[in-house]
Amino acid sequence: METTVAKKKLKVRDMAVTALLAAVVAVCSLITIPMPTGVPITLQTFAVALAGYLLGAKKGTAAVILYILIGAVGLPVFSGMKGGVSVLAGPTGGFLWGFIFFALLCGLKSKTGKKWISVLLGIAGLIVCHALGVLQYSLLTHRPYFESALLVSVPYLLKDAISLVLAFLAAWQINRILDKTEKES
Repeated sequence: METTVAKKKLKVRDMAVTALLAAVVAVCSLITIPMPTGVPITLQTFAVALAGYLLGAKKGTAAVILYILIGAVGLPVFSGMKGGVSVLAGPTGGFLWGFIFFALLCGLKSKTGKKWISVLLGIAGLIVCHALGVLQYSLLTHRPYFESALLVSVPYLLKDAISLVLAFLAAWQINRILDKTEKES
């Protein structure tokens, strides 16, 4: 009986932490600097990477999917306080879809224990995210892919790479603190 109760508590805790990280992504999406291309500067990249690094592939991806679903039903959680399916289907929606793969790849753990592999997986996720974002932007604005990449990807790469590294470091530090707290209790 005790193991069933413990499993339920763990599931409730997992759901709460997943929902919390979805909320963090939403809040970081609202901090926006508009750009002429329609792709704003936000802290979403940091929050999505943090969700993956902190929660792992399964729960981190679930947090991002939850965030996207909340926005899809119309709550204004996307950048610029927008919501609805039209945002996901619009020119910048590819980046939102890319966040799913970004969180997934950030959440994969290196079985060798080498931290740099986790950062490389995050960079791979960032590349996938930008590729999907540029593809949808290109298709919907009828611009060539290369031109779209120069407009909506290249200017953001340095900021996104820094966000990725900061999210990795933050998750690493948070996990160290949580591990220490668990050992003490």
